[in-house]
Amino acid sequence: MSSIASPERIWWNPLSRVEKFWVVLAIIVGLAMFSSMFIWMAIGKQNIPTETYQVTKDQFSHASQRMVQQYRVRDDAGVPVVSPPAGSDVYLVARAWQWSPILQLKEGETYRLHLSSMDFQHGFSLQPGNLNLMVLPDYDYVATITPDKAGEYTVICNEYCGLGHQAMVGKIIVTE
Repeated sequence: MSSIASPERIWWNPLSRVEKFWVVLAIIVGLAMFSSMFIWMAIGKQNIPTETYQVTKDQFSHASQRMVQQYRVRDDAGVPVVSPPAGSDVYLVARAWQWSPILQLKEGETYRLHLSSMDFQHGFSLQPGNLNLMVLPDYDYVATITPDKAGEYTVICNEYCGLGHQAMVGKIIVTE
């Protein structure tokens, strides 16, 4: 009858010199990458300064509508285009499945961008600028932005928000 027994010989060996080198190298690279996150956060200006306030959907919707009424310049496919003056608070509303209004901003000027959702969790992704923020109902997310290059930027939702998610595209136009 046979039984399960430990191996008769030592089935593991201490690490060889080459294996020790690669283990130590992997630990050093891992620590360097981990510490670089904090260094890059401090000197890389990767984290935009944001403020967050709790608001009702009605409060945010009214603030956005006031801005649209005051600064509307035209419509683009039924979506209002607003051109607020430099230094303004600008509002961008996320709702199934659209961003509204289209913002027309001036290059080199600073704005306070307010974001909120009227229904679901959405993600604000400005392309090709690589600005990404989470947008939730009942919260006003404020980011101070200064567009540095004229052009047309696409705003997409990068959080799945339902069957129309793939069509949730907006625009920010930066003029000279």
